[in-house]
Amino acid sequence: MASGKQSKAMRKARGSVVQQRSIPWATISGVGVVLLVAVVVFGYAYVRYAGQAESREAQAKAEAAAAPFKPSPENPDPSKGIPGVVTAEYPGQQHVTPAQRVAYDKTPPYGGPHDGIWADCTGVVYPNAVRTENMVHSLEHGAIWIAYDPARIDEAGKEKLARRVENKPYTMMSPYPGLDSPISLQSWGHQLKLDSPDDARIDQFITALKENPNNVYPEIGGSCQAYPGAFDTQNPPPFDASPPPADAIPMSGEGTQQAQGEMGGR
Repeated sequence: MASGKQSKAMRKARGSVVQQRSIPWATISGVGVVLLVAVVVFGYAYVRYAGQAESREAQAKAEAAAAPFKPSPENPDPSKGIPGVVTAEYPGQQHVTPAQRVAYDKTPPYGGPHDGIWADCTGVVYPNAVRTENMVHSLEHGAIWIAYDPARIDEAGKEKLARRVENKPYTMMSPYPGLDSPISLQSWGHQLKLDSPDDARIDQFITALKENPNNVYPEIGGSCQAYPGAFDTQNPPPFDASPPPADAIPMSGEGTQQAQGEMGGR
């Protein structure tokens, strides 16, 4: 028969075991981890959803503000009502070879002689500056070119501009080193220089001039798809920042070839 001291010790030991078993630390820790992960996942999902909702709301407001600038037979060129838009008249279909430069009189140019091959303008955001002569040809087909100074537009600004272009036909975007304003929008014969990617005039300009059917650019119906084998979207001809050489093609078009219709251009 156990003594009283032994019985007391045994009861104390059993009580200690019961007490230890009554606090399932491993389970509590596991549940805590699960709850923490859930909070992180749902928090991320909420922030992402809220961000997307805010972006959709901003896009809807931008589209509503730009709606009055949609071209019509009564108002064939609504860009005339956008403050800051400048225009010029240029004849179309004056082509130079890939080895020739054009002595453009505007920066960036928005018309004039250009390469016989157009840059892909099917909603492409070019990470590097592209040869100007190819970009100008795309304007002849009704495209909008968003150029920006990489030294003055940060990543957030580039993302805002890219949302106007990515996967949107008849638009293209590229950096333009040395630009005299943070942002410059071009369509054939039209230009608008801006300071901020939040400027409502960006959407107004695109609405007014992209594929405008009222003869505001020379080649109605011209393709924006890169001509196979002639223009590599992944490795396009690079931008040349040097001054045009003495033998550059003048804006008068002297020395160009008049196009008689373009393969794949219709």
